[in-house]
Amino acid sequence: MALNWKLVIDTADAPVLADFWAAALGYEVEDPSALIEQLLSAGHLPAEAVLEHRGSKTFRGYAAIRHPDDPYDPTSGVGQGRRLLFQDVPEAKSGKNRLHIDVHSEPGGLDELVGRLEGLGATRVREFDKGPAGHWWVMQDPEGNEFCVA
Repeated sequence: MALNWKLVIDTADAPVLADFWAAALGYEVEDPSALIEQLLSAGHLPAEAVLEHRGSKTFRGYAAIRHPDDPYDPTSGVGQGRRLLFQDVPEAKSGKNRLHIDVHSEPGGLDELVGRLEGLGATRVREFDKGPAGHWWVMQDPEGNEFCVA
């Protein structure tokens, strides 16, 4: 039986990095504000555990994005399919990622995609051109996490 999963990414500012990746991938930022309101009004969540980001309440230190075509729970906003969860951690990133995301362009659209990602805050690190084996860029998101664009 196949298992459900999500990729969890350590961050310094979860909502900001979630915004970057949602724009980069065409995903939707999850909106847990209805759940947060329920938890606050029932006294199950302290106010200091919540922050406002882009006009919505979210859990302090956490943000998630989901594929727009996948199902989600309308009360919690939590996606039930392809999903990235960003969580703030106290330590800074150190060293190369041991796991990374590959983002694929439309045929012939590599340069356009790389330019769009730069416009969102990504930076180019290194270009690879292996002829028939492929052409891609290693890039970094705004917090320095490496990913590939092919």
